[in-house]
Amino acid sequence: MLVLGAGLKSAGAVDVVVERLMPESAAPALAFAVLLAAAATLSAFMNNVGALALLMPVGLRLAGRLGLPPGKVLMPLAFASILGGMTTLIGTPPNLIVSGFRAGQAGGSSFAMFDFSPVGVAVAAAGLVFVLGLGRWLVPARDRASAAGFVTGAYLTEARVVDGSPAVGMTLKRVEEALGEADALVIGLIRGERRLPAPSRYREIHAGDILLLRAEPEKLADALKSLKLELEEAVRDESGEIDAEGRVLRSDEIELAELAVLPNAELAGRSATDVRLRTRYGVNLLAVSRQGRSPTGRLRTLRLMTGDVLLMQGAPAALAEFGARYGCVPLAARPLKLEQTNRALPAALVMLGAIALTAAGLAAPATAFAGGVLLYLVLGVVSPREVYHAIDWPVIVLLGALIPVAGAMQTTGAADLLASFLLDNLALGRPVVALALILALSMTLSDFMNNAATAAVMCPIAIGTAERLGASADPFLMAVAVGASCAFLTPIGHQNNTLILGPGGLRFGDYWRLGLPLEIVVVAVAVPMILLVWFP
Repeated sequence: MLVLGAGLKSAGAVDVVVERLMPESAAPALAFAVLLAAAATLSAFMNNVGALALLMPVGLRLAGRLGLPPGKVLMPLAFASILGGMTTLIGTPPNLIVSGFRAGQAGGSSFAMFDFSPVGVAVAAAGLVFVLGLGRWLVPARDRASAAGFVTGAYLTEARVVDGSPAVGMTLKRVEEALGEADALVIGLIRGERRLPAPSRYREIHAGDILLLRAEPEKLADALKSLKLELEEAVRDESGEIDAEGRVLRSDEIELAELAVLPNAELAGRSATDVRLRTRYGVNLLAVSRQGRSPTGRLRTLRLMTGDVLLMQGAPAALAEFGARYGCVPLAARPLKLEQTNRALPAALVMLGAIALTAAGLAAPATAFAGGVLLYLVLGVVSPREVYHAIDWPVIVLLGALIPVAGAMQTTGAADLLASFLLDNLALGRPVVALALILALSMTLSDFMNNAATAAVMCPIAIGTAERLGASADPFLMAVAVGASCAFLTPIGHQNNTLILGPGGLRFGDYWRLGLPLEIVVVAVAVPMILLVWFP
């Protein structure tokens, strides 16, 4: 499923729909509602991160139209994509894991494609209404949106003082005064091999010094022009040679682009030097914004992280190649596309075929979607390298370790012991209370650990609880599926939350303000719906 979703994204199969979601003439409130509904719908049939990545530029444009900080649109958008994933068997990994436990340990068959829909659609609809009504008011305001569409926060930029620059011979205090109109701040100085993180304001500037500037991207050019400074990454390649063509911020052939590092991107944990940006792609890393702040360290050796926003310079084709290769998504209305639209039709047809086979019960999900991946390879929709990088290998390894642990919990009686404690001490033997507790516990765990791992740990406890009550395991497994999918309190609970952290200018503690009441809404809707649909 991850590979098929990645194929759809890279082929641009849904871009035609996405580009028509937000006509300039549409009322902002209606556009916001359509955007969230689109996120929920897409994530029901493709990877949640892919759905969010497709819609983030649309959301950022909407934030600009509404005059809102980007986080006030991106957080509801991320939550909408998470809510939509719980509506189908293939929408999110916890649903597949719960289905597997039902077939393997609960003595039944696997859940069908739309068995999750009655509860999932009701919960998603209630959540979307809540987010639309109160979401923008509960998300803290951080960085104001600019006329260009958004502000990602201050960037860390390296600027070299060249011979002939007015800055030569000036004190750092005078340099800061000269940069004042551009709202640029000198936060460090590099002289030779020495790095001075807090230099004296009366230190004299020499030719060859590198100033560490904190500046917003729209004002970066003004900061450089005022003192005739040159971007360090723009003027030197890996061998240290001066590249005259790299000294301009923008030309007919050179573009600036902001790109966000996706979860599980190959770029995460690596530096510009590691991937040889200049020599391999002819691309410059000009600046980095991390959670709205400037990270410390040299740009060339800075280890990039998920959610970082990169200000990059280069030819559009080179930027597109780099983004597709290393898992970065362009932000805002930049002339940068990562898709290859000639592959859109076969990508969409293969995806729809796999969904139809699964929904009709003609093939198991694993069989149908594995066949879809093979067809992608045969038709050239994705390359073997893209298949490899689309698979979330850390999660595969994690599940490979946790599923045997879950089985051991069942066979050794540990799951029954935990179920007994839950029933006797907390639920007091009441099935409805036990159902709500399992849902709430699953939701709490998923805020701090991987949602698939949460489902693997909680399923044996849910099955043990059902056996103790002499009831069907289905409602308790459904509670695990809903709870494991709803991680709204932290940026680490779900990859979508991590992805919007940088572009939204958000902080770790911002999520619970909207996430906590949303989780209460989920519990309030999910429990009665599970009782209505799944209790005999």
